[in-house]
Amino acid sequence: MLSDQQLLRYSRQIMLPEVEIEGQEAWLNSRVLVVGLGGLGSPAAIYLASAGVGHLVLVDDDHVDLTNLQRQIVHTTERVGESKVASAAQTLGALNPEIRIDQIDRRLGGEALVEQVSRADLVVDCSDNFTTRFALNRACVATGTPLVSGAAIRFDGQISVFDPRVEEAPCYQCLYREGEDENLSCAESGVFAPLVGIIGSMQAAEALKVLAGVGEPLVGRLLLLDGKRMEWRALKLRRDPACPVCSAPRPNQ
Repeated sequence: MLSDQQLLRYSRQIMLPEVEIEGQEAWLNSRVLVVGLGGLGSPAAIYLASAGVGHLVLVDDDHVDLTNLQRQIVHTTERVGESKVASAAQTLGALNPEIRIDQIDRRLGGEALVEQVSRADLVVDCSDNFTTRFALNRACVATGTPLVSGAAIRFDGQISVFDPRVEEAPCYQCLYREGEDENLSCAESGVFAPLVGIIGSMQAAEALKVLAGVGEPLVGRLLLLDGKRMEWRALKLRRDPACPVCSAPRPNQ
């Protein structure tokens, strides 16, 4: 049951016919794992917190650096040197003190990663390396957890949703093979600051849609953004029957 304070705080989205009280309660009762509190994770976490996702688990083993501040808007100059999860938690807590925020300031792997993914209703992958993306994908497929995946480099961005609960839906590794472009990074290639804001905000939007059953999430579709021309391309994705991760029966099958 929403309190009067919550009805007021979330009134502008509760009035949406697709959301109403039921959708807001779904968000308040959700636990979301956000991996990476950098350029993508900053806007994603901010909008998840402001929308009222009741339990956010923030994961990042890095510390705030001056070079981050050009695009990582959840952090501030005064927090240079602090852990990114602590810095992000401070911003999000000030924005919405009613939600619960857990901080994990280490890199997750193996059983620890699978445990956190299994406890989440949804995972938002805002990491900046393929090793983490493949590990998250494997854990999400194994546990039947929806995964919202985003990436941005230079002026190019992409976003998709991988939901192992959906029959015939592809997983991340149906799209990419391990070993492809694993050394590509913002530190070496650069990134246009508003680009990560666009993709990260869309990750939050897709996460909220999945959690509340609103609209049509980007399952089986990949959106590609050319930031220089501000043009989108949409690609249909198919499940790879030979995929080493999801070719086995899904958890709900």
